[in-house]
Amino acid sequence: MLANRFRRSMIAAVALAALPLSSPVLAQTPDHQNDSSVPFPSSRDLKSLTTAGSYLAARHASVQRDANAAATFYRSALRSDPKNNELLDRAFISSLADGDIDEAVKLADRILSIDKTNRVARLVVGVRDLKQKKYAAAQQNINQSVRGPITDLVATLISGWASFGAGDVKTAVANIDKLAGPEWYPIFKDLHSGMMLDLAGKQKDAGVRLERAYKLDDSALRVVDAYGRWLSRNKDDAAATAVYETFDKKLARHPLVLEGIRETKAGKKLPPLVDSAQAGAAEALYGIGASLTRRGGEDLALVYLQLALYLQPQHSLALLSLGDLYESVKKPQMAIQAYERVPASSPLKRNAQIQLATDLDAADRSEEAIKILKEVTAEDPKDLEAIMALGNIERGRKKFADCAVTYSQGIDVLSGAEKNNWVYYYFRGICEERSKQWSKAETDMKKALELQPEQPHVLNYLGYSWIDQGINLDDAMKMIKRAVDQRPDDGYIVDSLGWAYFRIGNYEEAVKNLERAIDLKPEDPTINDHLGDAYWRVGRTLEAKFQWVHARDLKPEADELPKIEAKIENGLPEDAGAAAASADKKKEDGKGG
Repeated sequence: MLANRFRRSMIAAVALAALPLSSPVLAQTPDHQNDSSVPFPSSRDLKSLTTAGSYLAARHASVQRDANAAATFYRSALRSDPKNNELLDRAFISSLADGDIDEAVKLADRILSIDKTNRVARLVVGVRDLKQKKYAAAQQNINQSVRGPITDLVATLISGWASFGAGDVKTAVANIDKLAGPEWYPIFKDLHSGMMLDLAGKQKDAGVRLERAYKLDDSALRVVDAYGRWLSRNKDDAAATAVYETFDKKLARHPLVLEGIRETKAGKKLPPLVDSAQAGAAEALYGIGASLTRRGGEDLALVYLQLALYLQPQHSLALLSLGDLYESVKKPQMAIQAYERVPASSPLKRNAQIQLATDLDAADRSEEAIKILKEVTAEDPKDLEAIMALGNIERGRKKFADCAVTYSQGIDVLSGAEKNNWVYYYFRGICEERSKQWSKAETDMKKALELQPEQPHVLNYLGYSWIDQGINLDDAMKMIKRAVDQRPDDGYIVDSLGWAYFRIGNYEEAVKNLERAIDLKPEDPTINDHLGDAYWRVGRTLEAKFQWVHARDLKPEADELPKIEAKIENGLPEDAGAAAASADKKKEDGKGG
């Protein structure tokens, strides 16, 4: 984890640090492997392709961010044209992005025989050397991989760990200390110097460095963990516990921090955060790779995370960050593979399972997702995060009776009437309304508004439901207008306002608002259907039928389709519904007086 000052500098730093990568291939991921409609090429398929065919297939895979297929096709093309340096470079980068570091190393060796200045190849070969404990070679290669603030820092830290591995702790720390750079360098320098000194048995010096890093940022997870572990062995249990508890107040219930609190309170002496030069280098690659994820540096982050996992395959935080990166580039299949690799013994396994389930659902494997989350919640019935994830998947898959039960389980766990608890009542209300339990749904929506009176989504949902039933029209209209005031660019909420006007018979206002809703959400079948109804009522019948046809083609819900088809055929019946709604409105106005 990073210091706050590093976060603020990230996008500018990424621009300066970018390695010379070819195309967006580094963020590619193979999600075709679980898609029977796109079979992965067999050896026979590859042999039948020409060099040009393999190259074009690889380029297409690159556009699709499919590193596995890209690497396979580029290597196939390279076998046909082994002296083509562009193919060699692209095959190398794709293999690296895919996490096939052994193959990337072979290609990197070939690249360096042609171009000794290739920085990415130098980095990869240097990490290979470090893994194999060839520390002098590792230093030589890594030191030639530098370019820009981020890569300079990474290379210096990894080279330092190579010096440490060679038994020269003094030189390792001295070289790290000499590195000058942006304001976010010091926390990394002190953390890694402290971990080296701790592992070398120089406890006093290690404590100075780790304490300094902690004072720079007491919300940096790895700094907190490294310092807490050192305190547990060199100070006292209370001091170590206090460090973890301070973090817990800022970011509650992180599994690694909770484990630290439990163990230090039990008087355990925690081992150092890393146990070898290889683990230390993996930590450096992970720390900066994780920070680059979702900050404009996915390509570089992927390189660092894959190399971290090459050095330490079961690094749980690196696996979680890799999964997060794949999610950010919309590749749930690869995120699934990353989360599945988190060891069962890791305190982070439960987090991985929740994210795994979310990605399984995104990959249309919702039954597997639900099964996993039910296992997690059975193990801990008070796990609100898992309960919410399960309810959300059930709601998204229209298992409304099930999600009402799941959210109820969460509500039973809630303590007090905290404002943020509104979301449980709101989601349960949706599930109840969709499963024909309106009285319960209305109660939950009102409870959500009691906790968060101006919450626009609740105002919209309750107001829309009342409008759709032709009840409480004045209150409903006021609620929806308040929601629109807060979310003027939310197509669904603007649609609710348009539909409210339609229901009270103000068709001109209905058309105006529904046309705006269509501009905001043009592909929503319900909004298109509503606009068709409004057009019909103002006499724009051809446009009405066009909207209904469009709504039909946008795949509306099954129970709405026959209604839309009937309107396409026959139009709307006479305006009896609006007259009744107007009569209801007059009655309500009379009651209000």
